[in-house]
Amino acid sequence: MGKLEGKVAAITGGTRSIGRGMAEAFLREGAKVVVNGRDQAKGEAAVAEMGGGDNVAFYAGDAATQATNEGIVDFAIERFGQLDIMCLNSGGVKQTAPVMMMSDEEWALEVDWNLNSVFWGMRKSLQHMVPRGSGRILVTSSVEGKLGKPGIPGYAATKHGVNGLVKAAAQETGTSGVTVNAILPGLIETDIVRETGPASAEMMGLPSYEAMLELFTQESAIKRCNTVEEVAAVAVMLASDAARNFTGCMFAVDGGTMPY
Repeated sequence: MGKLEGKVAAITGGTRSIGRGMAEAFLREGAKVVVNGRDQAKGEAAVAEMGGGDNVAFYAGDAATQATNEGIVDFAIERFGQLDIMCLNSGGVKQTAPVMMMSDEEWALEVDWNLNSVFWGMRKSLQHMVPRGSGRILVTSSVEGKLGKPGIPGYAATKHGVNGLVKAAAQETGTSGVTVNAILPGLIETDIVRETGPASAEMMGLPSYEAMLELFTQESAIKRCNTVEEVAAVAVMLASDAARNFTGCMFAVDGGTMPY
């Protein structure tokens, strides 16, 4: 018996990077899983590669929209009969610009992708979980939700907001059997980070992407990047019955980066 046997999980942004790591770990622990991504063909290919057979399904949609964050909840319930674990994982650095140069449109993109998406998915999930008296909501936040670096003000601000939302929701649902927690990864050199890293490094005033990696790793106690597998292991624990007493918590998977 796996730690998540008989459970159903949904994961936004679940076809690659951290989300895919969570999906694969959940499947190994016996859960049925719905993963979300924007591209139907790529999503179906990712699901096939996971090797979960009928225990894993794909839901297409842009996780920066209300329709997708609410729709994946309905899809998981329709497909597998229930939803026990909601991983609001999608997000990232959408725009890089100093505060004084960031446009309203750029700011709105950051807020929709990193904060509104969590609110929409969390609200819909709670509407299903609270009446049932059980559930786990996991939000992928970031160490930048307690820190803040130049050039990524939208990302830092929205991750701070996500952490506050998690704490508020946990207080509201504390006696319901539903827990709400956040995972705060440090830098992980995923394909997404490699795509956006050069622009982020430039906005942070660093000479190269490699210099950004060096900065993040030297800020940590372990002096290396974190891994997807390390984040997924924490997600499994928080999704399991062993974590029924954890709610409103910020779990830093950052190798000792945050000072508090």
